[in-house]
Amino acid sequence: MSLFDHQVPRLSVAEARSRTAGEQHGAVLLDVREEAEWGAGHVPGAVHVPLSGLVEGVALPASAQGRALVVICRSGRRSQQAAHLLAELGLDAVDVEGGMNAWAAAGYPVVDERGNSGSTA
Repeated sequence: MSLFDHQVPRLSVAEARSRTAGEQHGAVLLDVREEAEWGAGHVPGAVHVPLSGLVEGVALPASAQGRALVVICRSGRRSQQAAHLLAELGLDAVDVEGGMNAWAAAGYPVVDERGNSGSTA
């Protein structure tokens, strides 16, 4: 079976924010950008595992295991690949259309590695 044999749903940034806002919603926002991109700016509360790590078989952090995954990257391309990979592993994964660029354009918060206002790199 190939990586793209089945369709993985895509969410708008508004839907992604709604699904990952607070513990009661249960989904984890998984950022699959590389370390430098993450450091420049990410969504507060997101979990970071670069796509390159997922491809190599890196395990998800404990906080993301057993939970629905909403996958985000800079533009939506890598997150779509990651969501397909995760779905092929039997995980509940969707990706965010437009990625961090769309997230920031919608006016949603982005912080750097120190917790200050960040950029989408």
